[in-house]
Amino acid sequence: MAEAPGTDAPASERADRRGIQSIEVGGALLQALVRNPRPMMLKDLAREAGMPPAKAHPYLVSFGKLGLIEQDAHSGRYALGPFALQIGLTALHALDPLKAAMPEVAKLADDIELNVAIAVWGNLGPTIVHIEECRKQIHVNMRPGTVMTPLLLSATGRVFAAFLPERIIRPLVQDELSRFAAADQPALRLSQRHADEVLGEVRRQRLARALGNPIPGINAFCAPVFNATGGLALAITAMGPAGSFDPEWDGDTATRVKACAEEIGRRLGNCGPPAGTP
Repeated sequence: MAEAPGTDAPASERADRRGIQSIEVGGALLQALVRNPRPMMLKDLAREAGMPPAKAHPYLVSFGKLGLIEQDAHSGRYALGPFALQIGLTALHALDPLKAAMPEVAKLADDIELNVAIAVWGNLGPTIVHIEECRKQIHVNMRPGTVMTPLLLSATGRVFAAFLPERIIRPLVQDELSRFAAADQPALRLSQRHADEVLGEVRRQRLARALGNPIPGINAFCAPVFNATGGLALAITAMGPAGSFDPEWDGDTATRVKACAEEIGRRLGNCGPPAGTP
């Protein structure tokens, strides 16, 4: 059978994309409640969803019967209901942060033409669990299983030092500073004040930078990925030769690395900055 004029996709493919419009319209109300953490009056909720109150009300009645929303008996305001919470918790429990990160990291590596590593917190510290190589040949002496310590000397380590709970990090940083104090190289003799300044900058930028360390000639940007509760789930680190690496905080590489980390965070349910940070 010939395709109808003006259509580009096969009929079967168009059928797969066809949805139920009323569900999509009603979904705008649920999305509005997600964007606004406080309960909302009908007129405000309808306006946020782009529809008149009279159109919104029947959807809210049906969502209420399902437990997706609930209405306060005294104020009349609407909020997400217990079934919406159950859906969210089920989705969160099924999330695999590494699985969520892999496709985004692959796109990032090709976009910025740098290798990108994924690190998680392991028993020995920040541990590389995956390296996505870009299309260009970039030789970086790093492989899965590499532990990025000392914390203060790499972009990856600094992200974990800046955003993990202080009760975990403070003893490790103190131990590093004690060992650095006896180092033969003056550049390694870091003070507590310097460490605080470095980690403070990481928190302000939501990004860590390392130029030529711990691998000489290799620069890196590392961005934190936060989960639904604002905790640090993992970190992504873009790295490459100094000669082809944009080291500016507001440069294209830094911007894309941060954007990738934020997108992975959204996939993990994160909607804002980590708790307890500026």
